[in-house]
Amino acid sequence: MIEGKHIVLGITGSIAAYKACLIIRGLVKRGAEVQVVITPAGKEFITPLTLSTLTGKPVVSEFFDRRDGSWHSHVNLGLWADAMLIAPATASTIGKMANGIADNMLVTTYLSMKAPVFVAPAMDLDMYQHPSTQRNLDTLRSYGNNIIEPGTGFLASHLEGKGRMEEPENIINILDEYFKQHSK
Repeated sequence: MIEGKHIVLGITGSIAAYKACLIIRGLVKRGAEVQVVITPAGKEFITPLTLSTLTGKPVVSEFFDRRDGSWHSHVNLGLWADAMLIAPATASTIGKMANGIADNMLVTTYLSMKAPVFVAPAMDLDMYQHPSTQRNLDTLRSYGNNIIEPGTGFLASHLEGKGRMEEPENIINILDEYFKQHSK
């Protein structure tokens, strides 16, 4: 059950970032509390204002708040969360996660996460199929991360193939099923 769970939603710089709104709505509707952590590139696709309106929480993107200089603690987020979901997850972020490159708040939060992590890749079919992307996904699996396989279909590049981020409702159902199986 998702009700009462704390979910950190990581959003990266992908056209699929708009689907994060549907994920947030679905999680909140089921009673979860959602905290968004977004990469700088993610903010090019969707605004923090939209996301904070849906979650009722300020969006975290930088290590320090530009207004008052306060520190956003990735450690506290890692302790607060019952799960972390990175949706959409670009090839760049997946590579950084697999190799411990903590150059933004999202990857730093990921590296501090105590809760299970779910990764929903979203990219063009050739990027998804590239051996380096597949190796990075295998590395993430070996760390115990849950990879939510992308779907096959029409892509932003106007090509068709595997790389579409899984549909928001299916992602929410995967989280819900996880919590049902791992409830105490």
